[in-house]
Amino acid sequence: MKKILFFSLMSVVLFSCKKTSVTTDEKANVELISTANIDAFIKDQLSQHDQFLWSAASDVMVWSALQQSDNIMSVGYKPSNVNNIDNSIQNIDINSSEWKDARGKVLQMILQSEQELDASITVKSIQQWDETVLPVIDITVKNYATVKLLRASNLIRYAEPMGYQPKGAIEQVQKENAVSSSSGCDGNPAQAGLVAGVDYTSITPACKQSWNHSFHNITQAWTKSTGAGIKIFVVDTGCELDQDNLGSAFNQGSSSGRTVEKIVTLPRNSIFGISYGAVETPDDGCGHGTCMAGACAAPRGTDGAACGIAYNCNLVTCRAAEDVFLDASREFKGVSDAFTNAGNRADVKIISMSMGSITSSSQVTDAINYAYGKGKLIFCAAGTSFSWSAGWFGVIFPATLNNVNAVTGVRDNNFKTTCTDCHSGSQTDFTIVMERASDGGHPITLATNGDVPSTVGGSSVSTSQTAGIAALVWSRFPTYTRDQVLNKLIQTSANYPTKSSSLGWGNLNADAATN
Repeated sequence: MKKILFFSLMSVVLFSCKKTSVTTDEKANVELISTANIDAFIKDQLSQHDQFLWSAASDVMVWSALQQSDNIMSVGYKPSNVNNIDNSIQNIDINSSEWKDARGKVLQMILQSEQELDASITVKSIQQWDETVLPVIDITVKNYATVKLLRASNLIRYAEPMGYQPKGAIEQVQKENAVSSSSGCDGNPAQAGLVAGVDYTSITPACKQSWNHSFHNITQAWTKSTGAGIKIFVVDTGCELDQDNLGSAFNQGSSSGRTVEKIVTLPRNSIFGISYGAVETPDDGCGHGTCMAGACAAPRGTDGAACGIAYNCNLVTCRAAEDVFLDASREFKGVSDAFTNAGNRADVKIISMSMGSITSSSQVTDAINYAYGKGKLIFCAAGTSFSWSAGWFGVIFPATLNNVNAVTGVRDNNFKTTCTDCHSGSQTDFTIVMERASDGGHPITLATNGDVPSTVGGSSVSTSQTAGIAALVWSRFPTYTRDQVLNKLIQTSANYPTKSSSLGWGNLNADAATN
């Protein structure tokens, strides 16, 4: 709800600041492309290629998207003699002389071009956030000439709108976030009327195991591994500080000797380069991050709450966004910083993210490549539909990336039908049973507070539970590399050795994977 209110306020502010502007760049004689036409192009590209890359758009379209969002451009730079860095980005020192020189030249190029519109601006006034890891600049761009210069330069890897998403999608998400949603921000309330033997099984010492665990042989796997010694990094909407099972009661019952941390990478709101509002905290104002953390790592405790799959793993929860649909520049920055943070931590083995966007972000791709280059095993949600994307949209970004394992949810009746709203496609790698065909029931997890479980659906919970299973495997085989753990998961999944064109390797088998 906070995001909806903020969006409305920002719309008023931006409109009031821009209402006297023209709809063309008069100097270049370029007309602004409407949001309707931009969105139609995005939808067409998605339909044809299963992804949308800003590199497919024209200079005019990129400039138009900037003008009709927050004007923040993500600029990936490089020295002129450097080519593809996807597989080596983790080794780059952006403070070395050649990278600092390239960055300085790019900043000067942007400044000189933007000063043609406003001679008073400085780099400080238009640069949005400091970047300490990736060769990226986040900067305000309003001049069409700047867009053309950047996209033609041999110092540039990409130059794209940071926060533009299709307007129809944003409006629909705002409506659906305002009401209960299985994958969005519904506050994650406790679920009344849960039935023993249907929704959960009571297990020792005194907690509840989700009904869907049986389809993945979790109980059998627990005789060999409980995730001890493995740290999972959950990139999501944060963690509710009032949920003591992810705080002071993280160690209880059969869960002991482990750690939980709560961090935030989502930057403060900003406008015209000036941050404002309260400093962001790790607290979950959405509810989604809390239930994801619970599904993979909640304790096997004594208070009657829901138990996570890797109930003895270590956990980091990271608040990188306000809700699960990434549609603001600061959310992409938050996600980018989350992945580089996790990448730089030697103690983190697994990264799980159950959020995404319609358009691709090269900056987030950089961050994921960085974390992958550091040896992290990464799982991302294949996507859960809202009205704008229902029925035609495949796997969402960043689950489309090669260095990510995309996970989706299936029903319990034949394992070949996705859940009601789950996305699938050729990029899908694994599936989790998370919807009962008989009544639409979903897995249980931790609610925002208290010990009565909540329920959650979509590819989101499928992803966090997959991360939990991966932790069981890595804990069982602590000397394994990332690729060895992944191979274990693949070779023991239901569809191996033939990968499905839409459901990947199929359902995970935790028991077989921990043998």
